[in-house]
Amino acid sequence: MRDRKDEIRLLLARAQAGDRAARERLIESNLRLVQSVARRFAGRAETDDLFQVGCIGLMQAIDRFDLSYDVAFSTYAVPLILAEIHRFLRENRPVKVSRHGLDLARRAHEARAALEAELGRSPTPQEIGDRVGVPREEVVLALDAVAAPASLDAPLGTGDGETGSARLEQLRSPIGAPEEEVIDGIALRTALAGLDRFERRVLLLRFVREMRQVDVAEELGVSQAHISRVEKRILVKVREFLTR
Repeated sequence: MRDRKDEIRLLLARAQAGDRAARERLIESNLRLVQSVARRFAGRAETDDLFQVGCIGLMQAIDRFDLSYDVAFSTYAVPLILAEIHRFLRENRPVKVSRHGLDLARRAHEARAALEAELGRSPTPQEIGDRVGVPREEVVLALDAVAAPASLDAPLGTGDGETGSARLEQLRSPIGAPEEEVIDGIALRTALAGLDRFERRVLLLRFVREMRQVDVAEELGVSQAHISRVEKRILVKVREFLTR
């Protein structure tokens, strides 16, 4: 077992130094690992596409693995393979918005612009809903359906270039040795990528921008109890991903 681990580390060192043969050997010896991870997503995309995307994650792991890590290469590679597959599924997921939803989103955008000019501030979902004559929940859903997904890697606007992912990593309690923190950090980012659009918005507002539940509820046009339930769902998803 130790000889196998040493052999892999030797191949990694050679591959990172530019040895193509070593790189190809590492890829070939880990194809079953990629297939195993890709099978988790059977039915959500073409098998060949999932496998090819997973191989990209494997190659990234070969390039990025630090030989000082006291951890098996496969342990390091799996989160990167998962991350690439999650990204592929997210970017290729069709989002269908009804004609009614598009029309409501257009009217809500127009109402928001008019109210901003009148009030000198950003209007609340309730004010927009009152202007267009629909409940605020419908306003939030319509605008959210046509909005670009919020990115955890986008700057927070704090002036120092910090991103949401970086802030979330700071909120985590350190566990174990440094290399374990690195692996856990990669797994955490992969877990976060599996959240839906609304969950990611709640996550950003609550745990990155540190808004109160009541303020998040007002911002998104839902009840505080709903935000509380979404928070619990987010934590369960992340915990299940990191412990499975």
